[in-house]
Amino acid sequence: MVEAVQDAGVIVTGAGGGIGAALARRFAAAGARVVVNDLDAVKAKTVADEIGGIAVPGDASAIVAEARDALGGTVDVYCANAGLASGGTEAADERVWALAWDVNVMAHVRAAQELLPAWLERGSGRFVSTVSAAGLLTMIGAAPYAVTKHGAYAFAEWLSLTYRHRGLKVHAICPQGVRTDMLAATGSAGDLVLQPTAIEPEDVADALFTGIEEDRFLILPHPEVAGYYQARAIDPDRWLTNMNHIQQKWESSQ
Repeated sequence: MVEAVQDAGVIVTGAGGGIGAALARRFAAAGARVVVNDLDAVKAKTVADEIGGIAVPGDASAIVAEARDALGGTVDVYCANAGLASGGTEAADERVWALAWDVNVMAHVRAAQELLPAWLERGSGRFVSTVSAAGLLTMIGAAPYAVTKHGAYAFAEWLSLTYRHRGLKVHAICPQGVRTDMLAATGSAGDLVLQPTAIEPEDVADALFTGIEEDRFLILPHPEVAGYYQARAIDPDRWLTNMNHIQQKWESSQ
């Protein structure tokens, strides 16, 4: 496992806190050279200084070239971790939908466009997508988030099936609740669905490193999500009915 990341050039987006900071710390502890990206330049620098990394603040969609230069010209691992937890229903403003799509899906696409040519030429590269269990299941009260996280998962899956024979390793991390500022911002829906089983960001990093060691695509920091995903596939109507009961419970608590 150590050999897989020792001295690797790693970019982690959205790494000023939460899961991203935990990933950055874990890669650095394993001997990787880490670029810490975040929209908040102060947070990015704080984490980078802590781990001996390099801060490259800014929009995750636009920093790959700068981060690659900061790593000496080569990126080995890209963690597409920056995300937006957009709540609302189908009635959410189109700007909310567009921003969720841009951050949760298109930022991953743009990074892949930058990274894949070199990775495919040399026959190696690792793309880590922080998705969410919402990308496998759904999330009440958050249509833009649930829909775009499905998109993020689909893109990671497509990358893996298309390029795995050419040396590309892809991992999709799909946790449920994680104790971060993003979870706190989910309000009463998150309190009902996510808080009871919430884990620490470091648990997510541990799950990723286990998945890398075992060469697994799907990373489930909450193992029970596998059962939910299976139930959803086997009997969608029953699963939807059960989720609707949760929806009704949430509505009655408002």
